[in-house]
Amino acid sequence: MELLGPAWGYFWREESPYVISAALLLAALLWTLRPADRRSVGYTLAVFVLCLAGQFAAGVLDANGLAAGAAAAHELLTVVSGMALIRLGGLCLFRVLLPAAGLAPPRIVEDIVVILAYVGFALVRMRLAGVDLSGIVATSAVITAVVAFAMQDTLGNILGGLALQLDSSIQVGDWVKIDDIVGRVVDIRWRYTAIETRNGETIVVPNSLLMKSKFAVIWSPEQATQPWRRWIWFNVDYAEPPARVIQTVEQAMVAADIPNVRRDPLPNCVLMEFGQNYGRYALRYWMSDPRPDDPTDSAVRVHVLAALQRSGIRIAEPEYSVHMIKENEAYREAVHARELARRLKSLRGVDIFAAFSEEELKALAERLAYAPFARGDVITRQGMVAHWLYVLVEGEADVWLERDGERRLLTTLPAGRVFGEMGMLTGEPRRATVTARSDVECYRLDKAGFEDILRSRPAIAEEMAAILAERNMQLAQAQEALGAEAREHERSRQHATLLGKMRAFFKLGER
Repeated sequence: MELLGPAWGYFWREESPYVISAALLLAALLWTLRPADRRSVGYTLAVFVLCLAGQFAAGVLDANGLAAGAAAAHELLTVVSGMALIRLGGLCLFRVLLPAAGLAPPRIVEDIVVILAYVGFALVRMRLAGVDLSGIVATSAVITAVVAFAMQDTLGNILGGLALQLDSSIQVGDWVKIDDIVGRVVDIRWRYTAIETRNGETIVVPNSLLMKSKFAVIWSPEQATQPWRRWIWFNVDYAEPPARVIQTVEQAMVAADIPNVRRDPLPNCVLMEFGQNYGRYALRYWMSDPRPDDPTDSAVRVHVLAALQRSGIRIAEPEYSVHMIKENEAYREAVHARELARRLKSLRGVDIFAAFSEEELKALAERLAYAPFARGDVITRQGMVAHWLYVLVEGEADVWLERDGERRLLTTLPAGRVFGEMGMLTGEPRRATVTARSDVECYRLDKAGFEDILRSRPAIAEEMAAILAERNMQLAQAQEALGAEAREHERSRQHATLLGKMRAFFKLGER
C-alpha cells in the first residue's frame, strides 16, 4: 500500500483531468449522436482506459526502482492514449460537427486528417522527450523513397481513391458501368472501389484502374430523375418498306403504356445499317430508372414483336439458319386444319354470327388475321375509323370511355368476346378505347373478308342489325329506365337505322 502514493503521483499529471474529461465528453457525445459508430467509439475508449491503467502500472514500476523502464512505458502509453483522443476528436469533427454545418467531406479526407494528426502528435512527443528529429527526417526520406518505389501500384490505388472522392466523380450509391460491369458503388476504400452487381456479386476494382480508364455513371442519387437512353435492335427483311416498319414500331410504342419508359422524349425507330439480307433497325427509348434495365428492355421487345406480328412483318432470320426438315403437304394441311378449327370455335361463340351457316363461318375463318397485343397496348382508340372487328381469343381487354381529357373504365372483356363490330358493319368511328389488360391474342376480320358473304346472302344484314340493336338497347337500359312500349319503339328505330347504315356501307340494294 505504501507504493500506491508514489505510483499515483507518477501517474497523475497536471494535464490528466483535462485529457480524461475531454475523452469522456467526446465519447459520450458520439455515443449519443452517432449510434452507428458506437462500436468504434467503444473500442477507442477501451484503448484509452487501458493506456491509463498502463500509465499507473508504469508508476508502480518507478516506485520499485525501475525508472528507465517506467519512463519508456509511460511515454509509449501517453502516445497511444493521445492517438485515441485524436481518434475521438476526428470522429466528432467529421461525423457530428461538419454534417451539422451542412458539409459532408469524403471519408478518405477524415482518414488523412486523423493520420496526419497521429504523425504530428508522435513527432511532438518525441521532440519533448529529447529525440533529435533531424536525423530521423533524413533517414526517413531514404526509406520513403525505397518504399514508394516498391509500392508504386499500391500508392497509385491510394492516390486514385483520394482523387475520386475529392472531385466527387464517383460516390457511394452511384450506378456505374465499367467495361461489361454494371452495378452500384457500395464502398470506396484507399486501395479499391467495391461495386455490387444485380447478380449479388461484389466486384473489387483497383482505384488506379478507374483513374486510367473511362467509366460511365448512369445513375446517382443526386440525379435520380435523369433518364437513360436504351437501344433495342431487331432485323427485318428488305421486302418490308423501311417507312412502314418505322411507323409501325413508333405508333405501337407511343400508344403502349410500359412501366419505366418515358414519353418525353418520345421513343423513335431508325434504320441503322444494311445487312446481307435484312435491314438492321434500332428502337431508341428513354428509361426513367436505369436500375431495372433488363426487365424494361424485355417488356419493350415484347411490344415491338407484337406490333410487328400484328402488321404481318416478320423478323429476319439469321444468315446461318438451316432448315433440315422439309414440310410436306400433309403436315401443312394438318397445321392448317388445327388453326381453322380454333378459328371456327372462336366464331361460333360470337352472337352476331349466329345466323351464319357452317360454310359461311369457314369462309370467315379463312379471312381472319392473327393479331397479338402486349399488355398495355391500345387495340382500338375512341374516335378513330377502322373497318374491322376483333375476336378476343386469349387474355383480357379493358374498355374505356374518354371524355374531356379523362378516361373512365367501362368494363373488362374476357376471352371469347368480340369488339369493334360497329366499325366493320357500319363504318362508324370507334365509340370507346380498348386496351390490353394482359397479353392477349385476337383474330381480326376486316370489311373485305366479310363483304363477299354479305353480298351473297343480304338477309344476314337484317338479323345482324337486330342483334346490334338489341345490344344498343341493353346499353340504353343500363343508362336509363325505359317503358316496354318505349323500348320496343326504340328497338325498331335502331334496327332500321343500323340496317340502313349497313346497306349503305356495303352498297347492298333494297330487297
